[in-house]
Amino acid sequence: MRRVSLSAATIALGLLLTACGSDEKEQPRITAAQQCDGTLSPAAAKALESVLRAEKFLEAGSGGLKRTVDQLIEDQAREGRPPGHPAMCEVTTGQGLEMRVEFRLYERDDLYDDGRDWTTSGRHLYALGREASSDNETARLFVGCTSPRLKGASERPAPIQGLLRFGKPLKGALPDNTPATREAYLTVLHSVTLAVVKELGCENNAGLPEKPVLTEKKWRGQR
Repeated sequence: MRRVSLSAATIALGLLLTACGSDEKEQPRITAAQQCDGTLSPAAAKALESVLRAEKFLEAGSGGLKRTVDQLIEDQAREGRPPGHPAMCEVTTGQGLEMRVEFRLYERDDLYDDGRDWTTSGRHLYALGREASSDNETARLFVGCTSPRLKGASERPAPIQGLLRFGKPLKGALPDNTPATREAYLTVLHSVTLAVVKELGCENNAGLPEKPVLTEKKWRGQR
């Protein structure tokens, strides 16, 4: 009898472990187009898949677009440099690969277009918005927004920065710093930023085109 009970317990334990394993493998998965509150264009969704080397992603929370817009409105109305805020969205494959996009107001010193050759440190500037730049870890997009929703923006456009960060994979490697990688980052960031400025009601979409035109800028010492 004890031998039968032991066998039954072993079988039950095996079924329980199998069920747990199945639950882990069957975590909800969504497409790239569903990331970041659905703000990714078809081109941006493909770019996201290419840099994260995945077609399905773990399910993420929603509401980031509204939260980000509300935070920018509050920050523009306050005195002094605003505090940091949670990212608008985070993307993960469940394999240690992740990307996050966040927004904040910026100051003049945050810009890179100061005449120095940033390519020596891997950062490349692009003619998009007020300024755009990227290396293989981050991409930045700066715009000026004139909107009735932003205090004082009718006299001086509100300075908004979109920032994309790439999280290191489990093996510690990052994508190569190639034009394709940098343009993929900026394509994703442009799409999310465009959704933000539209939600804010920025005049002329803060100077952003519907589709990004990624022309690399030469630093002032280049010919």
